[in-house]
Amino acid sequence: MLTSSHQGNADSANLESKEKTGRGKIEIKRIENTTNRQVTFCKRRNGLLKKAYELSVLCDAEVALVIFSNRGRLYEYANNSVKGTIDRYKKASTDSSNTGSISEANSQYYQQEAAKLRQQIASLQNSNRNLMGDSLATMSLRDLKQLETRLEKGINKIRSKKNELLYAEIDYMQKREMELQTDNMYLRNKIADNERTQQHQNMNIMPSAGTEYEVMPPFDSRNFLHVNLMDPNDHYSHQQQTALQLG
Repeated sequence: MLTSSHQGNADSANLESKEKTGRGKIEIKRIENTTNRQVTFCKRRNGLLKKAYELSVLCDAEVALVIFSNRGRLYEYANNSVKGTIDRYKKASTDSSNTGSISEANSQYYQQEAAKLRQQIASLQNSNRNLMGDSLATMSLRDLKQLETRLEKGINKIRSKKNELLYAEIDYMQKREMELQTDNMYLRNKIADNERTQQHQNMNIMPSAGTEYEVMPPFDSRNFLHVNLMDPNDHYSHQQQTALQLG
């Protein structure tokens, strides 16, 4: 008597024998026996992987094969990459799909987006008018209080930013003032140094000119005519020259 395991092995052997010989037709349905189902899965999986490899090599085709077992285990083969082939497939299927339905779907999507944008624009315009003090007749007391709170918060932020800018400007002007004062002191010192240098140069020139005048003897009528200044052609006696000098 054969057990279920032996019976399953026999059925699998008969199935493989029929596949190899090509005799008879195989009924395509789920294999109930777990062991036979696992054996068939492994053999058929390996055959698919082998055929995918042969097809990619022989025909230079881009092939991607993805297999998940009933336990969720992944088996794959790709001569390029599975992700790249899937992306290519998505693009090809999108391009080959009905362009009319795609255009209609895109038109509906853009119409919905345009309606949303129009609503947002209208809401922003109404809010802007309310902030400017217009279109307040339809607002309730609660809405007016909320608007007042928003305005107060906005004014506080504006004042804070304005004061920040003013303090920064004051700080900059104070630093600039100190820089200008420093530059002014530098220029004053530079001018003073130039004046002292000019005075020193003038003093050095003045004494040299005075020394020339001091070398000259003071004016005296008795010494106005010197012997060495007289013309040698004038014939005076020694006594007459002495008288002239003493006179």
